[in-house]
Amino acid sequence: MPQSTHGRIAELHNLAEHAHAAAAAAHGKGDHLTAHEFSKKALEYSMSAHRHSEEMLKESQVPSKS
Repeated sequence: MPQSTHGRIAELHNLAEHAHAAAAAAHGKGDHLTAHEFSKKALEYSMSAHRHSEEMLKESQVPSKS
């Protein structure tokens, strides 16, 4: 079953949240390289969620052809 756009955006936000938490945990353990990698992944997820949101907004503003 295909996932709705809203569902995909929510999933990306959740993945970003998890990556941020993992980065904080790694940083707390002094593993700064791993923390940096998790932070980069969190940014990727957040940016992807933003792109999906922007696309959804554009699609919602297109007048229907009815």
